[in-house]
Amino acid sequence: MTLSHDMAGDGPAVVLLHSSVCDRRMWDPQWQALVDAGYRVMRCDFRGHGQTPADAGEYSDAEDVLELLDELGIERAALVASSFGGRVALEAAARRPDRVTALALLCAGMPGHEPSPELRTFGAREDAFFDAGDLSAAVELNLDTWLGPHADERVREQVRVMQRHAFEIQLAADQAAEAAADEAANASEVSEVSEAAATAAVYEASEAAVAAAAEASESPAEEPESSAAASAPQPGLGKIEAPCLAVGGAHDVADFRRIAARLPQLLPDARHIELDWAGHLPSLERPEETTALLLGFLAEHLGGRAAPRGQDVLAPYASRRI
Repeated sequence: MTLSHDMAGDGPAVVLLHSSVCDRRMWDPQWQALVDAGYRVMRCDFRGHGQTPADAGEYSDAEDVLELLDELGIERAALVASSFGGRVALEAAARRPDRVTALALLCAGMPGHEPSPELRTFGAREDAFFDAGDLSAAVELNLDTWLGPHADERVREQVRVMQRHAFEIQLAADQAAEAAADEAANASEVSEVSEAAATAAVYEASEAAVAAAAEASESPAEEPESSAAASAPQPGLGKIEAPCLAVGGAHDVADFRRIAARLPQLLPDARHIELDWAGHLPSLERPEETTALLLGFLAEHLGGRAAPRGQDVLAPYASRRI
């Protein structure tokens, strides 16, 4: 499946990966600034978000992104990612470290992270709303959990629209998959009844035919290849070589603050800062400040027209690190 995407600009490639609460529209505030800074910018929708259909089967978002880069002729790129998009970025960089020039991770998830009781409680509440068919309550729960105090009503409405759209297309895909499974089960039942009737007819016609049918039925059927066996193991984060900026938000769920603080211990060239004003989605909560931070980091490692070279663009945030 080709992910829906936009691309504009010329220069070093920068790929924007969205949060699972949003879709590629979350990068609207940064889009033109990155293009104007001299980058070739691409943003995409993961499956089940934005304009990319959902898929009830097994797949890898990281592989989807890498395949899209292949289709677009992008050999190497910096990955700028938010939340779940950060987990995807880490997975892609671990699988293909040669293709990632830099990582800017905003409140990122991480492969293998064990959710805290707080995060499990959130998931249980969200599931309860789904089971009750109350998508609006599930959407509002996400807004209250992931947006920090600087998100105004305009931002809340933007995220509300994106989150509800994702829920609706994912739910539709799940319902379609369940309907297909029910149809297949019904077809199997009809087939079994027909087979029983045919066997009875054969028995009445000839005992020899019955014996032959019984002998055939004892032959073991070929087992399909398990999806677990077919899937490749996850590579380790230690393979990542690209410089990384790990950003946390002081008002975010504790899991993501800990991940941001831990990444410099796991990656060879990572720096951590915490934004004292931010919740989980700083690029929407304070877009201008977040854009300036990203432009400075990218200028430091990719060049471009974003900031004077030779300056430590993270210095203003040094006192906010934890």
